[in-house]
Amino acid sequence: MQAMRRLVRVLVVLGVVAATASAQGPTAAPATPTPATPAAPVTPAAAAPKAATTSSNITGVLAKGGQFNTFIRLLKSTGVASQIDNQVSNGGNGITVFAPTDNAFQSLPSGTLNSLSDQDKNALVQYHVVSTAIPMSQFDTVSNPLRTQAGSASPGEYPLNVTSEGQQVNITTGVVNATVANSLYSEDSLVVYQIDKVLLPEKLFGTAEAPAPAPLAPAKKKGKTPATVADSPEAEASPDATTASLAPARLTTGGGLAAALALAGVWWGL
Repeated sequence: MQAMRRLVRVLVVLGVVAATASAQGPTAAPATPTPATPAAPVTPAAAAPKAATTSSNITGVLAKGGQFNTFIRLLKSTGVASQIDNQVSNGGNGITVFAPTDNAFQSLPSGTLNSLSDQDKNALVQYHVVSTAIPMSQFDTVSNPLRTQAGSASPGEYPLNVTSEGQQVNITTGVVNATVANSLYSEDSLVVYQIDKVLLPEKLFGTAEAPAPAPLAPAKKKGKTPATVADSPEAEASPDATTASLAPARLTTGGGLAAALALAGVWWGL
């Protein structure tokens, strides 16, 4: 009987222990710390590349000006517009363009442009382009004659002379004199100026006509001028003079005949 009681007590104790253990749950094992992944070294942000400078479109610059339609048509038809844009985008010394207004072209004699061949039109447009960017402040330092893209600057070819006084710039071609009205566009690679006349080169239009010299006065002869000598009577006798000169001859002839008849009468009487 006592053995039975002991067994019951042991079972009760074991039950209590088991209930307590299940209530507490298993003790969680401490988490093993995970080593931190080393952060990648921070590199300075690469500098963003500079945006490429966009090349200025010459026809766009002129179109914005609003009074260069004729020059724009010539630039496109001759292909010089694309040439200028390529030169500007490739860098170098830049480009200077002298742009005549529509009024400047209208001032030309009728048929001037139509009389030119395609090659001459190309040369005329190139004559308005210089292969150097010239700011307004540097006109007084350029060397004359200024060479354009039309060709040689020798006399009779495509010379261009620029004179500057303050803000006034004059251009002489040998045929016409033009004035720079204002600056339409200016940057390191392209400078565009408005001019009031079309630049006409000597090669295509000859030199400017010089005013006719005044007529020279007749040279004075040394000494007195002999008076006009009247025709002498002997050179050309008048009818009256001729009649008068024949009268004595008739009288002389009549007198001789009468004397001969008188002598014959006397001789016959003997």
